[in-house]
Amino acid sequence: MKAYFKLPLQCLVAFVLLAALSGGGAAEAQSSATEAPVCNTERLSSPYINVDSWIYPAVLRLYALGYVDRIYLGIRPWTRNNLRTMTDQAGARLAADHESGRSEEGADLYNALMREVRLDAGDAACPDARGEARLESAYSEARGVTGTALHDSYHLGESFANDYARPAEEGFNSYTGSSAYLNHGRFTLYARGEFQHAPSGEGYSQTLANQLATLDGTVNYLNTTTAIPLKDLRTIPLGPIAEADRARFLELYASARLLNHQISFGKQDQWLGPGLGSAMAYSNNAENIYGLEINRTEPLYVPGLSRLVGPFRYEFLVGALKGHVYPKDPWMHVEKISMRPTENLEVGFERSVIWGGKDHEPINLHSFLRSFFSTSSALWNTKNSNRDPGARFAAFDVNYRLPYLRNWLTFYVDSEVHDDVSPADAPRRAAIRPGLYLARVPGLAKLDLRAEAAMTDPSVSSSGGGRFMYFEAIERQGYTNQGQLMGDWMGREAKGGQLWLTYHLSGNEWLQLNWRGQKAAKDFIAGGTTINDWQAQIVKRIGRDFEINGRFTSERWLAPIYKPGTQQLTSTSLQLTWYPERKTSF
Repeated sequence: MKAYFKLPLQCLVAFVLLAALSGGGAAEAQSSATEAPVCNTERLSSPYINVDSWIYPAVLRLYALGYVDRIYLGIRPWTRNNLRTMTDQAGARLAADHESGRSEEGADLYNALMREVRLDAGDAACPDARGEARLESAYSEARGVTGTALHDSYHLGESFANDYARPAEEGFNSYTGSSAYLNHGRFTLYARGEFQHAPSGEGYSQTLANQLATLDGTVNYLNTTTAIPLKDLRTIPLGPIAEADRARFLELYASARLLNHQISFGKQDQWLGPGLGSAMAYSNNAENIYGLEINRTEPLYVPGLSRLVGPFRYEFLVGALKGHVYPKDPWMHVEKISMRPTENLEVGFERSVIWGGKDHEPINLHSFLRSFFSTSSALWNTKNSNRDPGARFAAFDVNYRLPYLRNWLTFYVDSEVHDDVSPADAPRRAAIRPGLYLARVPGLAKLDLRAEAAMTDPSVSSSGGGRFMYFEAIERQGYTNQGQLMGDWMGREAKGGQLWLTYHLSGNEWLQLNWRGQKAAKDFIAGGTTINDWQAQIVKRIGRDFEINGRFTSERWLAPIYKPGTQQLTSTSLQLTWYPERKTSF
């Protein structure tokens, strides 16, 4: 078993890719004879759905209720063509369950999702190769903040987690943007941009910045005596922080459909884990990177092999990281594969490597292949040279609808390890985020409950002063882009969790109360850190096209290294979103 887990993930990805190129790839997992035929979209490109869209919690609930199983929770975002496949399956199962009455909880979700599908396809049975241009959404959010916000997921914590690293300081903040796409046959062009405003902020003092730089080992260039200017360390928000008024693309990419794969270049979302609160390998906590992605968006059924492990989905991403000073501007590549042995079980393996950078190792095909195939430990004299295999991280996740409670309770776990082949091979060295999702509370069909714990302080590391999870001795600004962690906002050497209680008014309207907590180790941050926040949210539609999203958050945080005593932060936000129905075909 141990030898199995040491099979390099990238070799498995290469195998299924070869199977697809050889003509294997068209078949999908077996489906029930009662289900409706699925629209064949293999040759058509399709835009991805933003990972912060209301569509994901809606589909996750349909899955937990047993109406969808053609779903890969560990590889997001999904495309709009994926959404069509899921709603086709849900519609057939809802029709079969209509007489029993069990379809009541899923009907509202299905109807809301079907409207999204109709916006793509009109009244046609299947989208065709004609071109279309669509303004997907236009929105404006006003956010008022009182108190000092934390923007340092690599050290003290994050007040606004999974928010694309938007700027937010005490006072009035605003974010106004829109998303649109052009689609024609095999090709898609997608853009989502914002105008962002945030007031000036206090930031860290010079003394605190020096302490954190010393903790990370970034005060010197490795074995030299040349200090890195603290103003260049974007993982340390040295004050004062200037007022922000900027335009920024959250996503911007062009994609083409080729040999059953969607190949994209640009800046786009990633969420590589089954959880709702975060993903160990990749989330939207940091700004997206510009890169090349190859994504098998539809399941691959390999004769023989898939009888054992089920159909596959997989993706590959490579791109440059920003905000790193030494090595400067390293690159990162990510490989993820998920498989469904049964309709109730999904298993995923992921590997990511940060490698190269100016004054350390050239970024070329040779250094990429070295990092891609590296599986063994590297000695210090190797890592501190131009033969460095890079900072290697691996994730393992499982999602399972529990026996006897198939349409009620789902268990999942996400995990990450540093410098090991897989968390499944080294569980004592792994960070972990387990979760339970109760899709309907007994007696209250419209109410659901989700709970997740998180721990990035494995017992084997003994905290390690923050120099284990999401950290690397060479790439000392760690698993970050533009200063923020790309993985779990829980950060380095911390424990905590999240809880959501949601009452569904309809398929795309709800009332929600959630709690989020984090506590970092004292031998990582002097005195430790603690974050506790409660948030109330209401999402309501006016007609079908306009959405009102209101949130109120009350947060208390304690970080003696930064400010004495418990700090209070409140945030009130109101977002108005327009989802226009019209599109232009050509």
